[in-house]
Formats: sequence, structure tokens, C-alpha cells
Amino acid sequence: MQASMAMTRAAAPVAAFTPAVRAPRRAQRVQMRVAAMEPPAAAEAEAAEPEVSSEELYRRFEEMIAQHDMAYSVGDRVQGTVVRVDQRGAYVDIGGKSTAFCPTVELALANIPRSTAVVGPHTVRDFVVIREERSGDLTLSLKRLELQVAWQRLRQCAEDDVAVEGAVVATNRGGIIVEVENIRGFCPGSQLGQRVATFDELVGRNMLFKVTEVDEEKARLMLSNKRIAADDRMGSFKVGDVVEGTVMSVKPYGAFVDIGGASGLLHISQISHDRITNVDKVLAEGDRIKVMVLSQDRERGRVALCTKKLEPTPGDMLRDPALVYEKAEEMAALFRERVAAAEAAARAEGDGSLSTEDVAAAEAAV
Repeated sequence: MQASMAMTRAAAPVAAFTPAVRAPRRAQRVQMRVAAMEPPAAAEAEAAEPEVSSEELYRRFEEMIAQHDMAYSVGDRVQGTVVRVDQRGAYVDIGGKSTAFCPTVELALANIPRSTAVVGPHTVRDFVVIREERSGDLTLSLKRLELQVAWQRLRQCAEDDVAVEGAVVATNRGGIIVEVENIRGFCPGSQLGQRVATFDELVGRNMLFKVTEVDEEKARLMLSNKRIAADDRMGSFKVGDVVEGTVMSVKPYGAFVDIGGASGLLHISQISHDRITNVDKVLAEGDRIKVMVLSQDRERGRVALCTKKLEPTPGDMLRDPALVYEKAEEMAALFRERVAAAEAAARAEGDGSLSTEDVAAAEAAV
């Protein structure tokens, strides 16, 4: 019996290493090795964080974009890069969560045949925000910026009294519609420097104008072509010159006379040596008369005129205006001589501040 027990104890260790026993132990060792190779943080995160749905991921993504999204308002000036252009307009990246859109009609102040005539992919330009859609998408404009610059240039032209060129594009009963700097302005018929049978004769022509009024808020641009003609004409006028003109209108204080594009005022006090109570009894609209230049107002494009000093005898403008016009050059020559003598006397007395026009005005007042 003792021999039998000894054999049993001897067989026990051998049974522990049979294939049936070794396989589970080997699997356990492999699992332990794999666990040892896995980073602890990842394992902990996997164990700690529950599974996230795709909807939740999208929500988090939108929140991240919103945190870095640029907020713009209507009227803001922004810089953007064109990413795509089609027949509708340009799609612009301005740093928002979606691309902004600039319609073709807003790409330029002038009419353009297609969007690519102005911008292309990768073009970097300044835009102004003109509208925000309900979806949050922004509509941009290049045209509004160009419009601001154009109005600024026109204001400068008005301040500097420089000429601008414009194309006559249409007419109405009162005058002509002119396009200057791609902005439409109006030139009244009374401000044309030439006579035409109908305003339609001028459509399609390019002409020079002076800017007389600029109001960006009211989109009002007023022009004068007569001021161009007046400047040219007034450059050749001298005090004492005799010019022919046409009475444009008669007022209680005198008559306005067109003298080759310039507007001259023949004041009631300068018509005749005799006293006049009603100008319309001496002059009428459309009368062709001869007048003498007394002074010039270049800023207003007007000239002060006189017929009183052309009268051979006081009151001839009332009794025989034809005689006044016949003797006009002769009487004007005598007037210039008196003005020259008065200037010489003023210089001799040391008064060099008097101009020819001052002396002429003083002489005409006699």
C-alpha cells in the first residue's frame, strides 16, 4: 500500500503539464502580454468614455466652427478670396463657416458681359456686405465700393472746378441725361453751351461738363456744359470789349444775356443813363443786342454787362437802340481810354491795389 501511494505522488506532477492543462494557461499569458502592451491612458479612456453618436459629433463640430466664425454686419468692409466663379457671380471665402456670394450685377459699377471679366479664382479683393440671408449666408458687393470712390472723385472735381467728360445717354423735357464715372447726372437745357433743335441730337455724344452739385445720399449729380463754354469764352473777354448776345430772360432787376455760352447780366442801372422803371419796356426775350463787358465772375460763369456807356447821348437806348449798336465799338474805345487814364492816375498816386475792373466799375457808375 505504501508503494501504491508513492506511485500516486510521483504521477501528480506529470499530470499538471499535460496538453489539456497547458492550453488555458498559455491563453492567460497571451492576454496578460496584450494588456501590458496597451497604453494605460487609452485603455482608461476607452473604459471611461461612452460611445458617441454621429449626431453628437456633428453638433460638437458646429460648436467649434461657431467659436472661430467671423461675425459680419451689413455695411462692413471685408477682404475675401474668390474660390469659384460661374455665370451667377463669385463665391468668396471671407473666413466664415460658409462662402459668401457676390452676384454678377454687384461685381462692377459698369455693365460687364460675365463675372470672369472682373474676378477669377484666387482673386483677393475688398467687398462690402450688402445683405444677410435668413440662412446666415452673406451677399457681397464690389459695385458699392466703386460707387463710393466715384462719388468721392466727383466731389473733388466740383471743389477743384475741373471739367469731367460724360456720355449723353438719354433726354427728357428739361435737358439731357449724362453718364459720368458710371453715374448718371443731369444737365438742364439752360446749361448747354450750344443751341440744338432737340436734345435728342446730343444722344451718343461725349461732352465736357463742370460739376455744379453732388449729393450722394440723394444720388443727385448736376452738370453744366455752359460753364465749359463760358470758361473758354471768358478767357478771351477783356473789360471794355463789345460782344453780341441774345437776351435769355428779363427780370425786374435787369436782363440775362447769352454771349457765346457765358451768361451775362445787364443790370437795370447799366442799360441807360436815363432812369428805367420796367426793363421789359426796353428789352425782350430773344432780342439780339450789343453789350460791353464790365467785369467777370468766373466761379459763377457770369459777366457784368453794360449798354449805358455805349450811348452816344444819354437815353439813346430808350429812343434809338439801333444807333447805340451802330456806335458801340466807337463808344467802347472812348470808355477804354478813360479807364486807362484813371488807372495811370491811380498808379501815379501810389494806389496799385485798384484793378482794371474796379476802375471800370467806377467809371460805369458815372
